[in-house]
Amino acid sequence: VLRLLEAQLQDQRREHEEELEALKNQVDELQEEMERQHQATLQTLQLSPELQVEFGLQQEITRLTNENLDLKELLEKLEKNEKKLKKQLKIYMKRVQDFEASQAPVPAERRWHERSMQTAVQRKEKDFQGMLEYHKEDEPLLIRNLIT
Repeated sequence: VLRLLEAQLQDQRREHEEELEALKNQVDELQEEMERQHQATLQTLQLSPELQVEFGLQQEITRLTNENLDLKELLEKLEKNEKKLKKQLKIYMKRVQDFEASQAPVPAERRWHERSMQTAVQRKEKDFQGMLEYHKEDEPLLIRNLIT
């Protein structure tokens, strides 16, 4: 048991050291980035106001371009996922149709029970038509009043 605990402790210590090293590297990178931004800020402060505006616009254009590229990548990924899901849906729809076609004829009692359940569901749906009750012939007037 002691050896097992020692091995677990060493594993945890090794993982902790690796995580600590990764965090130190991340802090160093952030410090370097901060230093670069600080130097750029000092340089822009030494420029004339017109050049400061131009430099700020260039930075904003660069930032927006990078953001746009990230969004395009995300869009492409989502489109691929959508295509994949549509293919899966077609496959599942085909399986359902095949399954329904392979079903044996349902006994008359069961068909009657399924029909009665369907009518009950339809009645429930009719109970929840919305918050506003109106006559069909009043619909254009109602729409006009809602718009205005």
